Amino acid sequence: MGPALPLGLLLGLQGILGDPGGPTRVLHSLRYLSVAVSEPSPGVPQFMELGLVDGIPFTRYDSERGRKVPLTRWMEEGAEPGYWERQTQNCQVNQHVRVEDLKTLRHRYNQSGGLHTIQLLSGCDLLSDGSVRGSERFGYDGRDFISFELGSKSFVAADDAAEITRRRWEDENVAEGRENSLKHVCPEWLRKYIGYGMKELERKVVPDVHVSGKEEHGTLILSCHVYGFYPNTIAVNWMKGGEIRDQETEWGRSVPNSDGTFHTWARIEALPEEWEQYRCQVDHPGMLEPGIFAWEPTSGMNLAVVIAVSVIAAILVLVLIGFGVWRLQSGKRDGNGYNPPARRDMEMNG
Repeated sequence: MGPALPLGLLLGLQGILGDPGGPTRVLHSLRYLSVAVSEPSPGVPQFMELGLVDGIPFTRYDSERGRKVPLTRWMEEGAEPGYWERQTQNCQVNQHVRVEDLKTLRHRYNQSGGLHTIQLLSGCDLLSDGSVRGSERFGYDGRDFISFELGSKSFVAADDAAEITRRRWEDENVAEGRENSLKHVCPEWLRKYIGYGMKELERKVVPDVHVSGKEEHGTLILSCHVYGFYPNTIAVNWMKGGEIRDQETEWGRSVPNSDGTFHTWARIEALPEEWEQYRCQVDHPGMLEPGIFAWEPTSGMNLAVVIAVSVIAAILVLVLIGFGVWRLQSGKRDGNGYNPPARRDMEMNG
């Protein structure tokens, strides 16, 4: 198998690895992320492509290695003969295209040099209602450039430079090819990959949920942290009085853990006196039904108070013990009313 991916790269993918929720579940997903740079350097290849199934990196190509390699054992063992040679050739073609795209965009944005990047994120989802969702998004220097959604079957340009590309692709009927790729080719490959890694990809690991609260400047911040779940499809929502509060909730994406599971979070602001009205709802394929989780202030919010009370109690115990010892020793004092300290006491306080 190929080398492990750097943690920084995995964390950088968090914006594409999850879906904060919705009425239709994502059963399985396939994504390809490619990045080309104008000024490669040691450790930063000119071109890299990463494949992910259900958020798990399973293939990788980079221009320094020059070939596509598996990142999971099930992919290494399952791929048919000739697969890696054909995929390597495809990646080499993609590398050439992306490098030329970089030159084109530097010219359009009137950039003479410097470090620039072009990114492409494409892929599809198999949904629980039997439908397929797919999209393709190009970015330049970390900003949106042009995108295509399977549902709309059209390209959306982010600025005037991208508008040139959109018009050209419309004239060449590129959308038809994109639609076929996302609606048919991508799901076909995804189903094949699921077959390779069935045991690993269709396992269910139930999430561990922790709810906490913190008061800041008169506002209560409630956080619902969900750990160690698989697959990464999950819905985490804050409810008030049984009503889901989407507009006030802030979500994190599903981020991979080192053990192949995921973690995420959802946060909401509330009035401190209304804390009892809030519940965190978690829905995951590994759960028989959505779980409802409440915040218990004694277990979280008043930790500082608990510590303070404990310290005070400890001090009181010490005072009582000291008083008892003093009473006990009072009958043993010499005639001058003075009892010399023991040698150990002198050493500790010296």
